[in-house]
Amino acid sequence: MQRMANVPTLLSASRTNDPSVNHKSDSDRPLAAWTGSDRILGEIVSTLTVILKTGGCEWNRCRMCSYRHERYGTGDQGALEALLLSQVSWIRDHFPLAGIDAVKIYTSGSLFDSREVPSRARDTLAGLLRGKLVIAETRPEYVSEEGVSSFLSSIDDNSHEIPLYVAIGVETSNDVIREKCINKGFSWDDFCGAVKVARHAGAGVKAYLLAKPLFLTEGEAVSDMKSSIRDLSGLADMISLNPCTVQRGTELEYYWKRGEYRPPYLWSILSILMESPVHLTCDPVGGGQIRGAHNCGSCDREIVKGIREYSLSADRELLRTLFHTPCTCREEWEYILNAERPYCMPLTH
Repeated sequence: MQRMANVPTLLSASRTNDPSVNHKSDSDRPLAAWTGSDRILGEIVSTLTVILKTGGCEWNRCRMCSYRHERYGTGDQGALEALLLSQVSWIRDHFPLAGIDAVKIYTSGSLFDSREVPSRARDTLAGLLRGKLVIAETRPEYVSEEGVSSFLSSIDDNSHEIPLYVAIGVETSNDVIREKCINKGFSWDDFCGAVKVARHAGAGVKAYLLAKPLFLTEGEAVSDMKSSIRDLSGLADMISLNPCTVQRGTELEYYWKRGEYRPPYLWSILSILMESPVHLTCDPVGGGQIRGAHNCGSCDREIVKGIREYSLSADRELLRTLFHTPCTCREEWEYILNAERPYCMPLTH
């Protein structure tokens, strides 16, 4: 679950009003929470982002995700419920929601999985967020009409035409890449089915894409994102582009340490954003650092800052200006796009 966004240890402090809000060791507090601004459906709104610590993702096998290390150890649903309710209380006590337009909720995997987030805790959270536009992340197998409708009705006070957007990390529209490079555990058809269920229940849909997962060349990764964006256009209401980062304790990190993986170039991210037929949000977590999307180090800071500005402004001229930033590593990137060869992955065990 890269989009968190997406791991607290990689969250940029500059995105947080108070860096001390990140309390990974305190069981009664979310993994992280911060306020900021986001462009949602063409409007810049004030947002609260919350990453809840939960019972853990039931799938828990994605090659790039370190959330298996960020879960409660208890298997007791009553104890888990109490821990989640404590987090909801902490949110209420520490953030004045009256000044917040939208709330983004992330978990280890799926807010709508009752084994990960007990129903009572989810219902209490929904009551706290009544009147807000809510973006809630989940895997597609947990998108049920009953669950979505129940959560939606709890937050809906008629302030928004669509108060809930179900967010799914589809990562790519290519089933082979999603299975072999990410090990996501569901298909494009599963995603499309979840979209239909969410819409029938009255919710909108946000999709997250993962730029350059394991085993792809730079050129393959760019091509995959461009085709995936075309496939998602008109299917999802919002699309977020997430450059892959190397999270600790993951299979991806194993290959990275062996010199067999490099995060995407920022040039690649710019080219994807520039050619997208729709506006994409993009926050390069760890951008400009060795574990995140980066170029040579000289031009990174300006480009990362510009990409984040574009997410709010949707100013395509800004992208074009950034893409023509004078730097010798641009030639290196262009060479890599043409010369890099696919990873030789055996087809059998």
